[in-house]
Amino acid sequence: MSLRKIVIAFPFVGDDLGGSHISATGLIAGLDRERFEPIVVLHKGGLVLEDYFKARGLPLILAPEVDFISRGERYAGVGRMAAGLRFLRSTAKLARFLRDHKVDLVHTNDGQMHATWALAARLSGAKLLWHHRGDPKAWGVNVIAPLLANHIVTVSKFVEPAKPIAPVRHKTTVLHSPFDHPPVLPDRDACRRQFVDELQLRPDTRFIGYVGTLVERKRPVRFVEAVHAFLQRHPDFPIAGLIFGRSVTKMPPLEGVIDKRANELGISDRIHLMGFRSPVAPCMGALDALLVTAVNEPFGRTLIEAMLLETPVIATNHGGNPEAIDDGATGYLVEADRPEAYVAPLERLLFDRNEWERISRTARQNALVKYGSRAHIDGISRLYEKLLGRETMHHDCLGQRALPGNR
Repeated sequence: MSLRKIVIAFPFVGDDLGGSHISATGLIAGLDRERFEPIVVLHKGGLVLEDYFKARGLPLILAPEVDFISRGERYAGVGRMAAGLRFLRSTAKLARFLRDHKVDLVHTNDGQMHATWALAARLSGAKLLWHHRGDPKAWGVNVIAPLLANHIVTVSKFVEPAKPIAPVRHKTTVLHSPFDHPPVLPDRDACRRQFVDELQLRPDTRFIGYVGTLVERKRPVRFVEAVHAFLQRHPDFPIAGLIFGRSVTKMPPLEGVIDKRANELGISDRIHLMGFRSPVAPCMGALDALLVTAVNEPFGRTLIEAMLLETPVIATNHGGNPEAIDDGATGYLVEADRPEAYVAPLERLLFDRNEWERISRTARQNALVKYGSRAHIDGISRLYEKLLGRETMHHDCLGQRALPGNR
């Protein structure tokens, strides 16, 4: 018996590149093409995400021209009625698009796409997999997802819906994001020398880093303040803070705010805005420690990437971070929004090489066991087949084990 491939649409806006896109890319690229046919749907072509997907050989198609749905918009009177009509027209367009492309399942990965595609998916007859990577109190995952999503995947227990308007436990699964295991660790001395030369710093400079988009929730200014707190105690220590990342489109840029704070604290010569860099391994390899200053972090990619590259992590004891770090064994957890809390663990890592090696090696060993692309892809694939009623059929046709429930 031959089964038609499950056609899965992955819609994205297309104007930003972040951790959710990297995770989704690994998933899409790793799906079994004998069972699944993924389609990447972009609302905005010719931008960063199209280039990223094309470079990885993923199939792309442009979405119909529609208005995005955003809860942040406010309307009154005639404006509300006009917005409602636009929503109905957009939903009808997207539902027709899904039927025309014979899409079986829509896999959404961010708030704007959840809201824009949810009703269209259900009206088209497709299943909806809602992949939640954000605030557990977000309106969408607590109001829209309980009503329209066939299944909710969260990247950590922390981001499971906090107050859903209908029961969702029966259709919620926690699956950590996928991570490729680096086949070879970077040459740390060579990585460090690269940035010493680029920034024209002392040869014995030690680097601590921030890696991620520059948004308020990730607290890049707290990183600057943590570097200052360390220098208050060790003013002559040759340390430099490297900030890898850029501001997000449609949000206030934070580069100027970071520069201003560094100037106010008198450490502008110790803070370096490095912009977005790819690949990230040489950047991580140059760091003596990664500081994760974010609050409400669902399950940060950079934290696990650092562990896999043997770069010790000091992270806030907040959000999904405690699910990834065993404090004092695979990294350090510190109080959020308290820059001075980073000083003690930094001292242990920078002044005691044995401690640095113990943490970095234990973290890598732990990450290699717990986080892998294959486990994530297999978990999502099981959900796809379960939602489409293919579990038993796939077992019968291919001789594979019947798949278990989600919880």
